[in-house]
Parts: sequence; C-alpha cells; structure tokens
Amino acid sequence: MTTNNQSIDIPTEHIANIFGEYDANMIQIEKAFNIQVIPRGNQVKVYGDERSVYKVQKVVDGLAEIAKKGETITSQNVDYMISLVKEGTEEEYASLNNDFICLTSTGKTIKPRTLGQKQYADNIRNNTVVFGIGPAGTGKTYLAMAMAIAAFKKNQVQRIILTRPAIEAGEKLGFLPGDLQSKVDPYLRPLYDALHEIMGPESFEKNLERGLIEVAPLAYMRGRTLNNAFIILDEAQNTTPQQMKMFLTRIGIGSKVVVTGDITQVDLPANEESGLLEAGEILKDIEGIGFTYLTKRDVVRHPLVQRIIDAYEKKDNY
Repeated sequence: MTTNNQSIDIPTEHIANIFGEYDANMIQIEKAFNIQVIPRGNQVKVYGDERSVYKVQKVVDGLAEIAKKGETITSQNVDYMISLVKEGTEEEYASLNNDFICLTSTGKTIKPRTLGQKQYADNIRNNTVVFGIGPAGTGKTYLAMAMAIAAFKKNQVQRIILTRPAIEAGEKLGFLPGDLQSKVDPYLRPLYDALHEIMGPESFEKNLERGLIEVAPLAYMRGRTLNNAFIILDEAQNTTPQQMKMFLTRIGIGSKVVVTGDITQVDLPANEESGLLEAGEILKDIEGIGFTYLTKRDVVRHPLVQRIIDAYEKKDNY
C-alpha cells in the first residue's frame, strides 16, 4: 500500500482546541485510521495511505467547524466526527449548526449535537406523538424537556406535564416517611433537576406553583384529559401495556406527547411485558406518531458511557 503524506492547515486561533490537551485529539485520530499525525505549528503532517489521509482531512475540517462556533472539542466530538467520516455522512453534520431549541437560564444554547438527536428534534416538531428510544446519555429526556420549554415560551402550549411510572412506589418506597408525593419525589428528581437547569430555579418554582408545570407519577394521569399541554412520559420502558394505553389515550386537543425510554433497562418483573416495546409494534404505522431510535453514537455524556454501553452489548450478544 502506497504511503502518502499531506500537510493540513489548522486555523491558528483554534490550534489548542483542535489538537486537544497533550495532542489527545490527534492521538484519537491516529488510532482510528492507523496513520501517523505529527503536529507542526499551525499544521499537522499526516502519513498513511491516500484514502486514510483524505479521511483525516475531513475529520480535521469538521473539528475546525466545531471550534469556529466557540465550542470546546471533546473526545466525544472527535469520536463522532470520525464515525461520520467513515460512513461518508459528515456533510449532514452541517445541518446541526442551523438548529436551535432554546437557551438555558445561564444562556447556554441547547441544540441537537448528533444526527440522531437532530432527527429526534425534527420528529417532535412534526408529529403529535413521538417515541424517543435509546440508551442512557443520548439526551432523550433533556432534549424533550428543552422542546417542551421552547413550546411553552412561544405559547404553543399552556402547560408542561412530566411523568414517570413510579414502579418503586410500592414495597421499597413504602418504608420511607411522608405522604405519597414525598415518597415519589426522589424518583422524579431527575426531571426536577433538568427543569431547574433549563428554566432556572425561580422560573421553575413560579410556574410549578401556578400549575403550569406538573411533575407527577404516571398513576396520577388516569381519568384525565390533557389539553393544550406538552406531555413527557419518561422511563417508559417501565410501563405495562395497560399503563401505556392509559397514558396515550389522555391526549387532548392542542397537546403534544413525547415518550422516552431505554429498552435495555426494563425494571418490570420478568413475567411483565414492557408497554414501550408493545407500543413500538402496535403504533409504528400510525400517521402522526413518530419513532426515533437513538444509539450509542448519540451518547453526549462522558465518553466512558459509550464504552460502558459497548461492554454490556458485547456481554448480551455473547
């Protein structure tokens, strides 16, 4: 195989960001393409076969675009850009630049960070009911909440309702002191935390007191009709088929529903079917209902999360 070498220019003001600490990003790229990368000033010298050198150029160009937007390049960014270039889909990544959901209370921009998340956001915009299914760390709940808050601020909905199946509200939580709400509050805490971050504590508390935001166990949805609301059912893999049907039939006029879940982490008894799995089969061809299946490639937490998911998948497939 013919060895090729090429110099790739790096924007001077973004050298440190693109190279990474101790050139960690370049080392990642070397391992991914089995080539040699030598940083030299505002350039990198790449040694390897012609096709690999070409792909490295694409990866570096993609990282440069991320840097130009003022974002700190992470190991996850590098891994994701490498996977896109290997699949030849790096051009689609530019579409993420034009998407915007909302700002957090501290001014941080919330937007899709992967193509899977972009599809998820578009599905929510274009459908009445959306299922976001994928492993931990893919932003299923966080993005849904951001979309809900954006719709709320634009007066597209009058309130936000967040719910989870409180499967722990029986024996285990029964020994905790307090009323039922006190018992399930710890289970709903991740939803509160996300709302605090996006809306800010004061805004969240104010809207909670006015009844414009409701965080409640799934059982509280029974018998209600939810109009003009953005409703999120989180951890839906732990619903029974009966609970899922009950929830989906609560939808009223002017409402939008997002159902999120990870089908690899079902906590129901072994003899109980997951309502999320059943819904995927029954509802897949109904107009107005969208499904987004996120994967480990869409993980936006610590890069270690992706490796943990890989390890468990290997075990399950062994």
